[in-house]
Amino acid sequence: MNAINETHDPARKSFVESANDGKTEFPIQNLPFGVFRAPGGHEAPRVGVAIGDMILDMSHGWGLFHGDARGAAEACAQPPLNALMKCGPKAWAELRLQVSRLLSADNANAGAVQKWLVPMPAAEMLLPVSIPNFTDFFASVFHATNAGKMFRPDSPLLPNYKYVPVAYHSRPSSVRISGTPVRRPSGQTKPAADPVPAYRPARSLDYELELGFYIGQSNELGAPVPISEAQGRVFGYCLLNDWSARDIQGWEYQPLGPFLAKNFCTTVSPWVVTAEALAPFATAAYARPGGDPAPLPHLDAPGDRAGGGIDIRMEALILTRKMRDAGQKPHLLSTGTFADIYWTVAQMVAHHTSNGCNLEVGDLFGSGTVSGEAKESWASLLELTKGAREPLALPNGESRGFIDDGDEIIFRGHCEKAGFARIGFGECRAVILPAHT
Repeated sequence: MNAINETHDPARKSFVESANDGKTEFPIQNLPFGVFRAPGGHEAPRVGVAIGDMILDMSHGWGLFHGDARGAAEACAQPPLNALMKCGPKAWAELRLQVSRLLSADNANAGAVQKWLVPMPAAEMLLPVSIPNFTDFFASVFHATNAGKMFRPDSPLLPNYKYVPVAYHSRPSSVRISGTPVRRPSGQTKPAADPVPAYRPARSLDYELELGFYIGQSNELGAPVPISEAQGRVFGYCLLNDWSARDIQGWEYQPLGPFLAKNFCTTVSPWVVTAEALAPFATAAYARPGGDPAPLPHLDAPGDRAGGGIDIRMEALILTRKMRDAGQKPHLLSTGTFADIYWTVAQMVAHHTSNGCNLEVGDLFGSGTVSGEAKESWASLLELTKGAREPLALPNGESRGFIDDGDEIIFRGHCEKAGFARIGFGECRAVILPAHT
């Protein structure tokens, strides 16, 4: 768990006025990292820090940094963020501290910094991390139960669920930045009434609202990461949409699990909110109901029980083609909190390495669908519509069981707590295009 320090001070203001309005997702207490291309599209990608509606271009001004922050700032000249991650937690913290001071309203050298600010709306955001590996978990007991009821009404959770953080390996090659359209996949499907499967465009396309997190420190092959150290291996967090073709999934997933139903695309938000920025919003891990087994020793630590949760409010919205053409706002589908997740981030990391698996800098983890207990927090259409058997009525008269071509799915997330500044993640969004013919 990261310590609270001056970078979290809610009284600190920035000379970038848009960072002080109380509405921005990127106040000076946030300072997430991303990779962007400057206006014009001809410049090389650069590492930047979000501040209000501006981006601090980190490819300049290294002379203003000193100590461990100097090396970390120089690493920002090598986008994506992997070089910065390799500098380690001490350097990350020192760079955040010095960037906070540089952007502060009381910085006497503000003029020297202002020339490195780029208007955010004019910049093209790029994938922030080179992702060697991608693992997606199934860490919400509520999502696991809701999905399991559709296939095993009398026994929705498999016996291993409350003992082991279940996951599968997906494809880093198909991870895309927010705003990139998603092509409807085709694959083998077999409705119950059909005698044999057929290859066709997916009819049951779904979203899954997840939290993503990037590994910033590797471990050697054969050397498990103790749970007491696991959360410290995480550099930062993003929003993640694990697009799912439910009809393809239903036919292919036994006996080896998700494959083509998942790996056609994963969408991530462009800004990486650092683990240190989220320190004020740490909370106790999800309290397991009485009768649930305690985690096995390698997945249990007092510190993780006390502060392994993160209270991130997450929401999913839909903007259909018809709504967009009429100039209407997106419709809220669900809202919940990451604090309801059954398995903590540290437990996911520790379990992943418990057999000696080596994580690499830049590895992406997905939490699994962040559904809570109440229906308004169910974070997929599979749950909200009970597999399209109970379609959702939208305010403009449309209805949805699953996603139609032309629909745009939008994720948002923020942290809010008395005594601290509200910080956000930016949006994770994509429009669905028709399948290739």
